[in-house]
Amino acid sequence: MTEELATEKVAIVTAGGSGMGAATARRLAADGYRVAILSSSGKGEALAAELGGLGITGSNQSNDDLKRLVDLTMARWGRIDALVNSAGHGPRAPVLELTDEDWHRGMDVYFLSAVRPTRLVTPIMQAQKSGAIVNISTFAAFEPDPVFPTSGVFRAGLAAYTKLFADRYAAENIRMNNVLPGFIDSLPEKAEFRGRIPMGRYGHSAEIAATIAFLLSEGGGYITGQNLRVDGGITRSV
Repeated sequence: MTEELATEKVAIVTAGGSGMGAATARRLAADGYRVAILSSSGKGEALAAELGGLGITGSNQSNDDLKRLVDLTMARWGRIDALVNSAGHGPRAPVLELTDEDWHRGMDVYFLSAVRPTRLVTPIMQAQKSGAIVNISTFAAFEPDPVFPTSGVFRAGLAAYTKLFADRYAAENIRMNNVLPGFIDSLPEKAEFRGRIPMGRYGHSAEIAATIAFLLSEGGGYITGQNLRVDGGITRSV
């Protein structure tokens, strides 16, 4: 392995086949990272091939699929510098119409989807004495929105988890932060939602990707345990 290859940075992106996850994978590849992508649709494998990376089709709700991704990444590049935890979509319904199964599904989709890969990559980052993790969360984590009930509830929990993790591993040079997107153009625009946004437009997936790239970079090296809103001003709390 050449010196250049030995120092290449490597990033894993889960749920990276489309939307903000895919935009992040593209941005990190453009920034010089080797990128490994997990996607349940098969789109992640295609994107990884396009980016010269590694892609597998599997679920971030499967410890086995995640372990396979991490093992293949380590076999190919020997290190993991960054983990970006994206997610799919959980149940949405009026709050009392959500069943126990809906709530359990929401926890899988929005909370454990970040916990599982973090558990796998942290020992690797400890051995490297460096690493950074970013979870794609939601503006509704701190101002719950009835449109996204399971997302708001479990990503509030993710904020607490992130602080616990960040405090525990900061001294080992491992950081974790959350990015809290507002309404992003990876989903179809609705006038009723656009009207709530002070900037008057949906955010671009590339803007979220650029924020994530910064948090993973040396410039973000003193930032950990934070929840950064990237929402066009939609949340009102100080």
